[in-house]
Amino acid sequence: MATSQVETVTAGADKAKLFAAVAIVLASIAGFYLLGKQGPLIQWGVLLLGLVLAVAVFLVSEHGRQFVGFASDAWREVKKVVWPTRKETLQMTGYVFAFVVVMALFLWFTDKTLEWVLYDLILGWRK
Repeated sequence: MATSQVETVTAGADKAKLFAAVAIVLASIAGFYLLGKQGPLIQWGVLLLGLVLAVAVFLVSEHGRQFVGFASDAWREVKKVVWPTRKETLQMTGYVFAFVVVMALFLWFTDKTLEWVLYDLILGWRK
């Protein structure tokens, strides 16, 4: 018998929080444009306040908590990375540039050889 995975359904309150966050973002964008006559300070204040409020509402939802957990795990993994020294970085960059030059020369030589074989030897078209 095949095993069926059980998925937990997000609670209605959590969906309402996500809907509220989207509604707040849309309202703050609308407020930005509707308050055009009030001046840019009020416009930007309403927009930024609305975005901060929407982020706060999102972060208290289950998806927001999962996002914060994911971000903290990702940051913890970034701290574990052993970053190369300046010398190692310059050496690897030099290797990459040298490889690009060698590959470019190889492709140019291959192109010219095929051009010579096809146009000069096979087709007999002299330049």
